[in-house]
Amino acid sequence: MWKYILRRTAQVIITLLIYLFITYFLLDAQPGDMTLQYMNPRFTETQRQALAVRLGLDRPVTERFIMWIGNMLRGELGDSFSESKPVIDIIKERAPRTIFLFLTAALTTFGVGYYLGRLLAWQRGTKTEYVITIFGAVMYSIFLPWFALLMVLIFSYHFKWFPLGKFLDPLVWRGLPKEMNANLIFNRLMLTVMLVVLALVVVTILARKYAPNRAGQVISGVTFVVLVLALLAWITFPYRYLAGDILRHLVLPVLTLTLVNFSGTMLLTRTTMLETLREDYIMAARAKGLPERMVRDKHAARNAMLPVFSNFIIGLPFIVAGGIITETVFSWPGMGLTLLQAATTSDIPLIMGTWLFIGLLSLTAHLVADIAYVFIDPRIRYT
Repeated sequence: MWKYILRRTAQVIITLLIYLFITYFLLDAQPGDMTLQYMNPRFTETQRQALAVRLGLDRPVTERFIMWIGNMLRGELGDSFSESKPVIDIIKERAPRTIFLFLTAALTTFGVGYYLGRLLAWQRGTKTEYVITIFGAVMYSIFLPWFALLMVLIFSYHFKWFPLGKFLDPLVWRGLPKEMNANLIFNRLMLTVMLVVLALVVVTILARKYAPNRAGQVISGVTFVVLVLALLAWITFPYRYLAGDILRHLVLPVLTLTLVNFSGTMLLTRTTMLETLREDYIMAARAKGLPERMVRDKHAARNAMLPVFSNFIIGLPFIVAGGIITETVFSWPGMGLTLLQAATTSDIPLIMGTWLFIGLLSLTAHLVADIAYVFIDPRIRYT
């Protein structure tokens, strides 16, 4: 297992380097003179060349890329041309906002799609299946920017249920201590979600191994206890209302991403479930007199999950891409909006920093998924 993890980590590193190499050279190949965007029109040709030397643009592109890789390994990503501050500081400031949005949208997308897919397979031929399938097909083919603007128009402008944009209300955050900032709340929220998910995964694995007959009851009971403890931890936190303000701004972006992306998981789950229900071991389980719910959830759904999970992990970069569009529409100041602003100003250091972040996020998710396959399907063993 450890050999496999080391081998996959090496593959991730090589893939990341190739990805950065292609990105850097494509950015350098774009037409135009970058120095013209950051100098006074009255500058002479000598002053323009001096600016190019200062920005490192007088060197060959290969040399600049190698220097950039060396600086990246030391944790230095250069200074942003447009914002005049270190790129690493920009990433530290805005990455938690994107990570929290991305994780929340990914989990809700998979959860909703997987649950509805099981429901469709189990109620094949009913009106429920037709309605949900048609709705999923429409959402799968919908144009995301238009749909996001429509969500803002309906739920923010007309009904005023949610804020129009941004990720916090300045009036709520006014007068706070200097050390209390949005990233602190984001990090605390992410830590809570990660601990809850980790606890549930560990309990699920142990319950299915040591108490298979009562696994459902154990998992349900522990889930309730973990959620209550997480809620109590936030209730005792004096600045819990700040988390509430962030979550209120988060609802509409996450809802938009979930509605647009859930149908792929749902339709694939339905297909794999229908194929699994025709297997001999499903007939044997029914012949033993097992309850239909146990046949569906323990035998059919679990064995149908692996291809669904694989497809979901492959589609994670598309959720990230959708997050970029969503951040722009909802004015969510994360890495997606930062990438768009950097692209419009040809800010190569900031563009490379944001692409590095997105690449690491996607490749790490794939690595975690490969490891998770062992726990989803016991038949898989890595050497």
